[in-house]
Amino acid sequence: MGFTIPQHIEDYLKELDAFIEAEIKPLEQQDDNIRFFDHRREHARTDWDNGGLPRKDWEELLGEMKRRADAAGHYRYALPAEFGGRDGTNLAMARIREHLAHKGLGLHNDLQNESSIVGNLMQPLQLRDFGTAEQKAKYMAPLLERRMFWGFGLTEEAHGSDATWMETSAVRQQRDGVDGWLINGEKMWTTGLHVASHVLTYARHSGKQGDAKGIGCFLVPTDAPGFQVGEYLWTFNMPTDHPKCSFTNVWVPEDAVLGDLDHGLNVAMHFVHESRIRQAASSLGAAQYCIDEAVAYARERKPFGKPLAVNQGVQFPLVELHTEAAMLRVFIYATAQQMDEIPKVEVARVLTDKISMCNYRANRLACNAADLAMQVHGGIGYSRHKPFEHLYRHHRRYRITEGADEIQLRKIAGKLFQFFK
Repeated sequence: MGFTIPQHIEDYLKELDAFIEAEIKPLEQQDDNIRFFDHRREHARTDWDNGGLPRKDWEELLGEMKRRADAAGHYRYALPAEFGGRDGTNLAMARIREHLAHKGLGLHNDLQNESSIVGNLMQPLQLRDFGTAEQKAKYMAPLLERRMFWGFGLTEEAHGSDATWMETSAVRQQRDGVDGWLINGEKMWTTGLHVASHVLTYARHSGKQGDAKGIGCFLVPTDAPGFQVGEYLWTFNMPTDHPKCSFTNVWVPEDAVLGDLDHGLNVAMHFVHESRIRQAASSLGAAQYCIDEAVAYARERKPFGKPLAVNQGVQFPLVELHTEAAMLRVFIYATAQQMDEIPKVEVARVLTDKISMCNYRANRLACNAADLAMQVHGGIGYSRHKPFEHLYRHHRRYRITEGADEIQLRKIAGKLFQFFK
């Protein structure tokens, strides 16, 4: 009963499972790589003496995983065939994301840093849809081959969800006869700057605070004079690759503008609905993993001579979560399929509230399921010898990063009360 997933998608899951067993699990086990996933994981991944950044051997392992997944034809699955992908649909990606997260913690799908054998690759699509012919020729191949990475500079210390109130500015300035822009300001949560070649920097060049128009997207090289990486912010989940950065008279030429100069926020919002539905599916998979593990443990653990599972105080909370997961699964799949059936430009108008419903409920479910799994497992559940604390810390982040719970609720309310149509 429920939503029927097309057979070709279910067949592809078997293909992914076979690849994981043949290529990824052996890699996870060799050279003590399991240290990145067992109770040592946070310490093994974090270079505590280098600002809390990811350790080099951890990132090298992730790079090898991606290389193998790309060689096998999985990493670019969601991309168009023109980029070596398989034209993965939103429905297929939702099912894949749930399936991989349901497997639990492992090299195949570690969402602490959005790493997966099936990549969530937005930068090539942003470049395809907003880049000039010259920009595509210069940047597309390096992005697809993972020789280049772009950071994302939208959030400011005084402005998070209210992006249209940004204070980072861009002013026209000509240098040596070349038209360009002088950028001043600061950003934070610019993930990946320790390896980024450029930062997609959103800056106001005209208009007034609160206007969406007048904000451009500028592709700023990280080695540009005046650009500086600041403090790396230590987070609930470590390691960190989330620094502050500043722009002091940073000059970029006119051809560094990505997309419409007046509507740069369209670049930022280009992939938001796809990201939110995939995030929801990942949270659903993680939640179901926690529920299943708690049920299995409750059946095995026998305090006072009888299984924990006979106690309604254990049964009922798990039943409630399991029921919510079942309902969310159908809703997420149905919403993802609807996204595939209408033009992309219509998704924001027609489905934004449903996508937000999926996102905020699934992310809360993952946190609640991880918390309950800890409780059912008792002391060992609280320890790092089980993955629940790791899953909780990651999915708690999801309740903020892709639009906070409150932003999702605001979108739903906007539709419900007809503040926008």
